[in-house]
Amino acid sequence: MKTGIITTDTYLNHDTGQDHPERAERVTVVIEHLKKLKSKNLVWKKPTKFDLKYLQLAHDNNYLKSVNDSFPREGVHFLNGDTILSPGSKEATIDAVGSIITAIDGVMKKNFRNAFCAVRPPGHHAEKKKAMGFCVYNNVAVGAYYLLEKYCLSKVAIIDFDVHHGNGTQNIFYNNENVLYISTHQYPYYPGSGAANEKGIKDNVLNIPLAAGTRTHEFLNAYDRVFKKLKNFNPEFILLSAGFDAHKDDPLAQINLESNDYYTLTKRIMTLSKELCEEKLVSILEGGYNLKALQESVNYHVKSLME
Repeated sequence: MKTGIITTDTYLNHDTGQDHPERAERVTVVIEHLKKLKSKNLVWKKPTKFDLKYLQLAHDNNYLKSVNDSFPREGVHFLNGDTILSPGSKEATIDAVGSIITAIDGVMKKNFRNAFCAVRPPGHHAEKKKAMGFCVYNNVAVGAYYLLEKYCLSKVAIIDFDVHHGNGTQNIFYNNENVLYISTHQYPYYPGSGAANEKGIKDNVLNIPLAAGTRTHEFLNAYDRVFKKLKNFNPEFILLSAGFDAHKDDPLAQINLESNDYYTLTKRIMTLSKELCEEKLVSILEGGYNLKALQESVNYHVKSLME
């Protein structure tokens, strides 16, 4: 079975302005490198249109209307201090959500074994009622609801290894026993949430705060707790909020992973997914702001998905 790569060029038109860390080149370097692999084990797909009701499951209708009304005809519009919309953002944000839905369909229909979505803007900071941290729609949250509603699954796990806590994903699923949210992240750090005592109403949240300066062995050892929780939950599908900003060269955090650590981490997750959910897994890009580190890390991540 092959690995799907879901992406499209509309991300280029999401203009965040000069010197913004969440810029189009992030996805460009990833796509260009993956295309150079010319692997027969990669299946390239574009996102398809989807029923907007799935967006409404993850986000408040008033918030969705506010965002829709905020897309500018020219120039840029600030949803908050760091989350920016341009005229091209409307299509890019929808395609980012559409990518995870297309990836899920491909895995469920066995068109490919697993998938990686190379998209922007990222999503895991977007809460039910507000944008935050470069994120407009919570892509992975919509994907989880899609699995619950479209495919009638009862247990979906989200593993978020972005260096920043996914406050938005936690906010959306805090009282939903059908979704397990797990996050390893630098703490205390942006966005300020993700303390170990934030466990969800149904004990469906596991936060593992990591100190600045955390090294590879400490980071990977933390995943023993992740996998124990995952086994107890026994998910039918695993979604990855795949941020690569825990890399030692990333400018927005202070965790010290090497690029090839993402191969090791992904391989461990893949091994467990085979045991728990027949390898049903979709990964979607979140953070990662050093272009070279991001390109290398995603390469190792996808290499592991393909094996």
